[in-house]
Amino acid sequence: MRRVTLFVNGTSSNGKVVAVYGSMEDLLSVASSKLGIRASSVYNGNGGLIDDMTLIRDDDVLYISEENSFDDPLEDFSGSEKAQTHTDWLTLNVGGRCFTTTRSTLVSKEPESMLAHMFREKDVWGNKQDSQGAYLIDRSPDYFEPILNYLRHGQLIINEGINPLGVLEEARFFGIEELAEQLESLIRSSQPPDDHSPLTRKEFIRFLLATTTKSELRCQGLNFNGADLSRLDLRYINFKMANLRGANLSHANLSGANLERADLSMASLDAANLQGVKMLCTNAEGASLRGCNFEDPAGIKANLEGANLKGVDMEGSQMTGINLRVATLKNAKLKNCNLRGATLAGTDLENCDLSGCDLQEANLRGSNVKGAIFEEMLTPLHMSQSVR
Repeated sequence: MRRVTLFVNGTSSNGKVVAVYGSMEDLLSVASSKLGIRASSVYNGNGGLIDDMTLIRDDDVLYISEENSFDDPLEDFSGSEKAQTHTDWLTLNVGGRCFTTTRSTLVSKEPESMLAHMFREKDVWGNKQDSQGAYLIDRSPDYFEPILNYLRHGQLIINEGINPLGVLEEARFFGIEELAEQLESLIRSSQPPDDHSPLTRKEFIRFLLATTTKSELRCQGLNFNGADLSRLDLRYINFKMANLRGANLSHANLSGANLERADLSMASLDAANLQGVKMLCTNAEGASLRGCNFEDPAGIKANLEGANLKGVDMEGSQMTGINLRVATLKNAKLKNCNLRGATLAGTDLENCDLSGCDLQEANLRGSNVKGAIFEEMLTPLHMSQSVR
Protein backbone atom coordinates (compact mmCIF):
# COMPACT_ATOMS: atom_id res chain seq x y z
CA MET A 1 0.00 0.00 0.00
CA ARG A 2 1.21 3.51 -0.89
CA ARG A 3 0.06 6.94 0.16
CA VAL A 4 -0.43 9.74 -2.36
CA THR A 5 -1.85 13.25 -2.44
CA LEU A 6 -4.62 13.96 -4.96
CA PHE A 7 -5.47 17.34 -6.48
CA VAL A 8 -8.11 18.30 -9.02
CA ASN A 9 -6.46 18.92 -12.39
CA GLY A 10 -5.17 22.49 -12.65
CA THR A 11 -5.21 23.21 -8.89
CA SER A 12 -2.73 22.94 -6.04
CA SER A 13 -5.08 23.40 -3.08
CA ASN A 14 -7.65 21.31 -1.19
CA GLY A 15 -5.72 18.13 -1.82
CA LYS A 16 -6.68 14.78 -0.35
CA VAL A 17 -4.28 12.18 1.04
CA VAL A 18 -5.41 8.64 0.17
CA ALA A 19 -4.11 5.10 0.34
CA VAL A 20 -3.40 3.49 -3.03
CA TYR A 21 -4.04 -0.18 -3.67
CA GLY A 22 -5.69 -2.39 -6.27
CA SER A 23 -6.10 -1.26 -9.87
CA MET A 24 -6.27 2.08 -11.71
CA GLU A 25 -10.05 1.76 -11.67
CA ASP A 26 -9.94 1.55 -7.88
CA LEU A 27 -7.81 4.70 -7.72
CA LEU A 28 -10.17 6.60 -10.02
CA SER A 29 -13.12 5.51 -7.90
CA VAL A 30 -11.45 6.77 -4.72
CA ALA A 31 -10.45 10.03 -6.43
CA SER A 32 -14.02 10.61 -7.63
CA SER A 33 -15.33 10.11 -4.11
CA LYS A 34 -12.71 12.27 -2.37
CA LEU A 35 -12.58 15.14 -4.87
CA GLY A 36 -16.23 15.20 -5.92
CA ILE A 37 -15.53 14.84 -9.65
CA ARG A 38 -15.88 12.16 -12.32
CA ALA A 39 -12.27 11.09 -12.47
CA SER A 40 -11.12 9.68 -15.78
CA SER A 41 -7.37 10.37 -16.00
CA VAL A 42 -4.40 10.55 -13.64
CA TYR A 43 -1.34 12.77 -14.27
CA ASN A 44 1.92 13.38 -12.42
CA GLY A 45 3.26 16.86 -11.69
CA ASN A 46 4.95 17.08 -15.06
CA GLY A 47 1.76 16.31 -16.96
CA GLY A 48 2.61 12.70 -17.72
CA LEU A 49 -0.41 10.41 -18.05
CA ILE A 50 -0.31 7.51 -15.59
CA ASP A 51 -2.03 4.33 -16.75
CA ASP A 52 -0.14 1.76 -14.67
CA MET A 53 -0.31 1.42 -10.88
CA THR A 54 3.32 0.32 -10.73
CA LEU A 55 4.37 3.82 -11.79
CA ILE A 56 2.94 5.35 -8.63
CA ARG A 57 5.32 5.75 -5.70
CA ASP A 58 4.73 6.51 -2.04
CA ASP A 59 4.18 10.26 -1.36
CA ASP A 60 3.59 11.08 -5.05
CA VAL A 61 1.38 14.06 -5.89
CA LEU A 62 -1.20 13.21 -8.56
CA TYR A 63 -3.60 15.39 -10.55
CA ILE A 64 -7.02 13.98 -11.38
CA SER A 65 -8.79 15.10 -14.53
CA GLU A 66 -12.35 14.64 -15.81
CA GLU A 67 -11.01 14.90 -19.37
CA ASN A 68 -7.98 13.62 -21.26
CA SER A 69 -5.93 16.77 -20.78
CA PHE A 70 -3.55 18.20 -18.19
CA ASP A 71 -3.63 21.76 -16.87
CA ASP A 72 -0.42 22.88 -15.17
CA PRO A 73 -1.39 24.22 -11.71
CA LEU A 74 1.78 26.38 -11.70
CA GLU A 75 1.48 27.95 -15.16
CA ASP A 76 0.51 31.32 -13.73
CA PHE A 77 3.57 31.47 -11.51
CA SER A 78 7.10 32.62 -12.18
CA GLY A 79 9.93 30.25 -13.02
CA SER A 80 11.30 30.20 -9.46
CA GLU A 81 7.84 29.39 -8.11
CA LYS A 82 7.36 26.59 -10.63
CA ALA A 83 10.51 24.99 -9.32
CA GLN A 84 8.73 24.52 -6.03
CA THR A 85 6.34 21.54 -6.04
CA HIS A 86 4.86 19.50 -3.26
CA THR A 87 7.20 16.64 -4.11
CA ASP A 88 10.31 18.68 -3.22
CA TRP A 89 12.68 16.76 -1.00
CA LEU A 90 14.05 18.74 1.90
CA THR A 91 16.13 18.14 5.04
CA LEU A 92 15.28 19.37 8.52
CA ASN A 93 17.98 19.86 11.14
CA VAL A 94 16.04 19.37 14.37
CA GLY A 95 18.16 19.94 17.45
CA GLY A 96 21.30 18.77 15.59
CA ARG A 97 19.71 15.67 14.05
CA CYS A 98 18.76 15.61 10.38
CA PHE A 99 15.49 14.29 8.94
CA THR A 100 14.86 14.01 5.20
CA THR A 101 11.26 14.17 3.99
CA THR A 102 9.07 15.66 1.27
CA ARG A 103 7.24 18.93 1.28
CA SER A 104 3.94 17.10 0.77
CA THR A 105 4.51 15.14 3.99
CA LEU A 106 4.79 18.38 5.95
CA VAL A 107 1.84 20.20 4.36
CA SER A 108 -0.77 17.60 3.34
CA LYS A 109 -1.71 15.67 6.49
CA GLU A 110 -2.14 18.71 8.75
CA PRO A 111 -2.53 21.74 6.43
CA GLU A 112 -3.14 24.17 9.32
CA SER A 113 -0.09 23.14 11.36
CA MET A 114 2.97 25.32 11.86
CA LEU A 115 5.06 22.94 9.74
CA ALA A 116 2.58 23.23 6.87
CA HIS A 117 2.71 27.03 7.02
CA MET A 118 6.51 26.98 7.25
CA PHE A 119 7.05 24.83 4.17
CA ARG A 120 3.97 25.27 1.97
CA GLU A 121 5.72 28.05 0.10
CA LYS A 122 9.45 28.64 -0.11
CA ASP A 123 11.10 31.22 2.12
CA VAL A 124 7.83 32.84 3.21
CA TRP A 125 8.80 32.26 6.83
CA GLY A 126 12.48 33.05 6.25
CA ASN A 127 13.51 29.63 7.51
CA LYS A 128 17.17 29.54 8.51
CA GLN A 129 19.42 26.87 6.96
CA ASP A 130 22.70 25.30 8.06
CA SER A 131 25.83 25.01 5.91
CA GLN A 132 24.42 21.88 4.24
CA GLY A 133 21.12 23.54 3.35
CA ALA A 134 19.06 21.77 6.05
CA TYR A 135 16.32 23.86 7.65
CA LEU A 136 17.09 24.60 11.30
CA ILE A 137 14.41 23.82 13.90
CA ASP A 138 15.30 24.26 17.55
CA ARG A 139 13.28 21.40 19.03
CA SER A 140 13.96 17.95 20.51
CA PRO A 141 14.76 15.39 17.75
CA ASP A 142 13.60 12.45 19.89
CA TYR A 143 10.16 13.95 20.31
CA PHE A 144 10.01 15.25 16.74
CA GLU A 145 10.55 11.82 15.14
CA PRO A 146 7.11 10.38 16.15
CA ILE A 147 5.48 13.57 14.81
CA LEU A 148 7.20 13.27 11.43
CA ASN A 149 6.24 9.59 11.19
CA TYR A 150 2.65 10.52 12.01
CA LEU A 151 2.65 13.02 9.15
CA ARG A 152 4.04 10.31 6.86
CA HIS A 153 1.56 7.50 7.54
CA GLY A 154 -1.05 8.81 9.94
CA GLN A 155 -0.21 6.41 12.76
CA LEU A 156 1.00 7.33 16.25
CA ILE A 157 4.04 5.15 17.01
CA ILE A 158 6.32 5.99 19.95
CA ASN A 159 9.53 4.03 20.37
CA GLU A 160 10.52 2.52 23.70
CA GLY A 161 12.10 5.02 26.06
CA ILE A 162 10.32 8.07 24.59
CA ASN A 163 8.05 9.92 27.02
CA PRO A 164 4.62 10.59 25.44
CA LEU A 165 4.43 13.85 27.41
CA GLY A 166 7.40 15.19 25.45
CA VAL A 167 5.78 14.22 22.14
CA LEU A 168 2.55 15.89 23.28
CA GLU A 169 4.35 19.17 23.96
CA GLU A 170 5.88 19.09 20.46
CA ALA A 171 2.51 18.28 18.88
CA ARG A 172 0.99 21.29 20.63
CA PHE A 173 3.95 23.50 19.63
CA PHE A 174 3.54 22.59 15.95
CA GLY A 175 -0.26 22.91 16.14
CA ILE A 176 -1.05 19.31 15.20
CA GLU A 177 -4.31 19.10 17.11
CA GLU A 178 -5.49 15.65 16.01
CA LEU A 179 -2.21 14.09 17.11
CA ALA A 180 -2.31 16.02 20.39
CA GLU A 181 -5.75 14.54 21.12
CA GLN A 182 -4.46 11.01 20.47
CA LEU A 183 -1.49 11.61 22.79
CA GLU A 184 -3.69 13.01 25.55
CA SER A 185 -5.88 9.92 25.33
CA LEU A 186 -2.82 7.64 25.43
CA ILE A 187 -1.42 9.42 28.48
CA ARG A 188 -4.76 9.32 30.31
CA SER A 189 -5.13 5.58 29.68
CA SER A 190 -1.62 4.90 31.03
CA GLN A 191 -2.21 6.73 34.30
CA PRO A 192 -3.84 5.19 37.38
CA PRO A 193 -7.22 6.65 38.32
CA ASP A 194 -7.24 9.82 40.39
CA ASP A 195 -9.70 8.49 42.94
CA HIS A 196 -8.95 6.02 45.71
CA SER A 197 -10.92 3.10 44.29
CA PRO A 198 -8.87 -0.09 43.89
CA LEU A 199 -7.10 -0.69 40.61
CA THR A 200 -8.41 -3.64 38.62
CA ARG A 201 -6.25 -6.23 36.87
CA LYS A 202 -7.21 -4.78 33.47
CA GLU A 203 -6.28 -1.22 34.48
CA PHE A 204 -2.96 -2.32 35.92
CA ILE A 205 -2.02 -4.41 32.86
CA ARG A 206 -2.77 -1.37 30.67
CA PHE A 207 -0.54 0.63 33.01
CA LEU A 208 2.23 -1.98 32.65
CA LEU A 209 2.02 -2.07 28.85
CA ALA A 210 2.24 1.72 28.62
CA THR A 211 5.49 1.77 30.61
CA THR A 212 8.78 0.95 28.90
CA THR A 213 10.96 -1.78 30.36
CA LYS A 214 13.72 0.77 30.96
CA SER A 215 11.50 2.99 33.08
CA GLU A 216 10.96 2.57 36.81
CA LEU A 217 7.34 1.73 37.53
CA ARG A 218 6.35 3.48 40.75
CA CYS A 219 3.18 2.34 42.48
CA GLN A 220 3.79 3.86 45.90
CA GLY A 221 0.63 4.22 47.92
CA LEU A 222 -1.68 2.92 45.19
CA ASN A 223 -4.78 0.96 46.11
CA PHE A 224 -4.74 -2.68 44.92
CA ASN A 225 -7.17 -3.90 47.57
CA GLY A 226 -8.41 -7.35 46.49
CA ALA A 227 -6.88 -7.00 43.01
CA ASP A 228 -5.99 -10.08 40.97
CA LEU A 229 -2.32 -9.65 40.06
CA SER A 230 -1.58 -13.37 39.86
CA ARG A 231 1.05 -14.65 37.41
CA LEU A 232 2.12 -11.14 36.36
CA ASP A 233 5.72 -10.02 35.87
CA LEU A 234 6.10 -7.43 38.64
CA ARG A 235 9.87 -7.42 38.91
CA TYR A 236 11.50 -4.34 40.49
CA ILE A 237 8.21 -2.44 40.78
CA ASN A 238 8.02 0.00 43.67
CA PHE A 239 4.95 -0.91 45.79
CA LYS A 240 6.15 1.02 48.83
CA MET A 241 3.21 1.75 51.18
CA ALA A 242 0.75 0.34 48.62
CA ASN A 243 -2.54 -1.21 49.73
CA LEU A 244 -2.42 -4.87 48.64
CA ARG A 245 -4.77 -6.16 51.30
CA GLY A 246 -6.44 -9.37 50.14
CA ALA A 247 -4.74 -9.15 46.73
CA ASN A 248 -4.03 -12.29 44.72
CA LEU A 249 -0.30 -12.36 43.91
CA SER A 250 0.05 -16.11 43.59
CA HIS A 251 2.70 -17.23 41.07
CA ALA A 252 3.62 -13.57 40.45
CA ASN A 253 7.24 -12.59 39.83
CA LEU A 254 8.08 -10.01 42.50
CA SER A 255 11.85 -10.41 42.24
CA GLY A 256 13.57 -7.24 43.46
CA ALA A 257 10.23 -5.51 44.15
CA ASN A 258 9.96 -2.92 46.91
CA LEU A 259 7.08 -3.75 49.28
CA GLU A 260 8.36 -1.68 52.18
CA ARG A 261 5.55 -0.75 54.59
CA ALA A 262 2.96 -2.13 52.15
CA ASP A 263 -0.25 -3.71 53.45
CA LEU A 264 -0.29 -7.36 52.36
CA SER A 265 -2.60 -8.58 55.11
CA MET A 266 -4.73 -11.56 54.06
CA ALA A 267 -3.09 -11.50 50.60
CA SER A 268 -2.23 -14.66 48.68
CA LEU A 269 1.37 -14.96 47.47
CA ASP A 270 1.51 -18.73 47.09
CA ALA A 271 4.39 -19.88 44.85
CA ALA A 272 5.42 -16.28 44.18
CA ASN A 273 9.00 -15.45 43.21
CA LEU A 274 10.29 -13.13 45.95
CA GLN A 275 14.02 -13.20 45.22
CA GLY A 276 15.73 -10.18 46.76
CA VAL A 277 12.39 -8.62 47.73
CA LYS A 278 12.33 -5.64 50.12
CA MET A 279 9.58 -5.99 52.73
CA LEU A 280 10.84 -3.89 55.62
CA CYS A 281 8.04 -3.26 58.14
CA THR A 282 5.50 -4.75 55.75
CA ASN A 283 2.15 -5.79 57.23
CA ALA A 284 1.42 -9.30 55.93
CA GLU A 285 -0.66 -10.55 58.84
CA GLY A 286 -2.70 -13.60 57.89
CA ALA A 287 -1.22 -13.75 54.39
CA SER A 288 -0.46 -17.00 52.57
CA LEU A 289 3.09 -17.40 51.23
CA ARG A 290 3.22 -21.16 50.75
CA GLY A 291 6.01 -22.44 48.52
CA CYS A 292 7.54 -19.02 47.87
CA ASN A 293 11.13 -18.59 46.72
CA PHE A 294 13.11 -15.89 48.54
CA GLU A 295 16.51 -17.30 47.55
CA ASP A 296 18.38 -15.27 44.91
CA PRO A 297 21.21 -17.13 43.11
CA ALA A 298 23.03 -13.79 42.80
CA GLY A 299 23.25 -13.62 46.59
CA ILE A 300 20.86 -10.69 47.09
CA LYS A 301 19.05 -11.47 50.32
CA ALA A 302 15.37 -10.84 50.84
CA ASN A 303 14.82 -8.27 53.59
CA LEU A 304 11.74 -8.66 55.83
CA GLU A 305 13.18 -6.87 58.84
CA GLY A 306 10.50 -5.65 61.23
CA ALA A 307 7.69 -7.15 59.13
CA ASN A 308 4.37 -8.13 60.72
CA LEU A 309 3.95 -11.79 59.75
CA LYS A 310 1.50 -12.87 62.42
CA GLY A 311 -0.34 -16.01 61.42
CA VAL A 312 1.22 -16.22 57.96
CA ASP A 313 1.47 -19.58 56.23
CA MET A 314 4.95 -19.92 54.65
CA GLU A 315 5.10 -23.70 54.54
CA GLY A 316 7.70 -25.11 52.17
CA SER A 317 9.24 -21.76 51.24
CA GLN A 318 12.91 -21.35 50.29
CA MET A 319 14.33 -18.64 52.58
CA THR A 320 18.08 -19.20 52.67
CA GLY A 321 19.82 -16.13 54.14
CA ILE A 322 16.55 -14.21 54.58
CA ASN A 323 16.56 -11.26 56.99
CA LEU A 324 13.70 -11.61 59.50
CA ARG A 325 15.35 -9.57 62.22
CA VAL A 326 12.84 -8.29 64.83
CA ALA A 327 9.97 -9.48 62.64
CA THR A 328 6.78 -10.81 64.25
CA LEU A 329 5.98 -14.43 63.31
CA LYS A 330 3.64 -15.23 66.16
CA ASN A 331 1.40 -18.22 65.34
CA ALA A 332 2.98 -18.46 61.87
CA LYS A 333 3.38 -21.74 59.98
CA LEU A 334 6.92 -22.30 58.69
CA LYS A 335 6.84 -26.06 58.32
CA ASN A 336 9.53 -27.56 56.07
CA CYS A 337 11.05 -24.17 55.25
CA ASN A 338 14.69 -23.75 54.29
CA LEU A 339 16.01 -21.13 56.72
CA ARG A 340 19.72 -21.83 56.40
CA GLY A 341 21.77 -18.81 57.39
CA ALA A 342 18.61 -16.81 58.08
CA THR A 343 18.72 -13.83 60.43
CA LEU A 344 16.05 -14.33 63.11
CA ALA A 345 17.70 -12.20 65.82
CA GLY A 346 15.08 -10.61 68.05
CA THR A 347 12.28 -12.26 66.06
CA ASP A 348 9.01 -13.11 67.80
CA LEU A 349 8.49 -16.84 67.05
CA GLU A 350 5.92 -17.47 69.79
CA ASN A 351 3.76 -20.49 68.95
CA CYS A 352 5.40 -20.61 65.50
CA ASP A 353 5.45 -24.04 63.81
CA LEU A 354 9.04 -24.64 62.64
CA SER A 355 8.81 -28.41 62.38
CA GLY A 356 10.89 -29.92 59.59
CA CYS A 357 12.79 -26.65 59.02
CA ASP A 358 16.48 -26.39 58.18
CA LEU A 359 17.89 -23.80 60.60
CA GLN A 360 21.56 -24.56 60.06
CA GLU A 361 23.68 -21.46 60.77
CA ALA A 362 20.53 -19.41 61.39
CA ASN A 363 20.91 -16.56 63.89
CA LEU A 364 18.22 -16.77 66.58
CA ARG A 365 19.92 -14.57 69.16
CA GLY A 366 17.34 -12.88 71.37
CA SER A 367 14.39 -14.44 69.52
CA ASN A 368 11.22 -15.41 71.40
CA VAL A 369 10.54 -19.13 70.82
CA LYS A 370 7.93 -19.56 73.56
CA GLY A 371 5.58 -22.35 72.48
CA ALA A 372 7.40 -22.74 69.15
CA ILE A 373 7.41 -26.20 67.56
CA PHE A 374 10.81 -27.60 66.54
CA GLU A 375 9.85 -31.20 65.70
CA GLU A 376 11.59 -33.21 62.97
CA MET A 377 14.32 -30.60 62.56
CA LEU A 378 16.71 -31.38 59.69
CA THR A 379 19.67 -30.12 61.75
CA PRO A 380 19.84 -29.70 65.52
CA LEU A 381 19.99 -26.20 66.97
CA HIS A 382 23.44 -25.28 68.29
CA MET A 383 23.96 -23.43 71.55
CA SER A 384 25.79 -20.68 69.66
CA GLN A 385 22.51 -19.83 67.97
CA SER A 386 21.40 -18.49 71.38
CA VAL A 387 17.63 -18.86 71.54
CA ARG A 388 15.78 -17.89 74.72
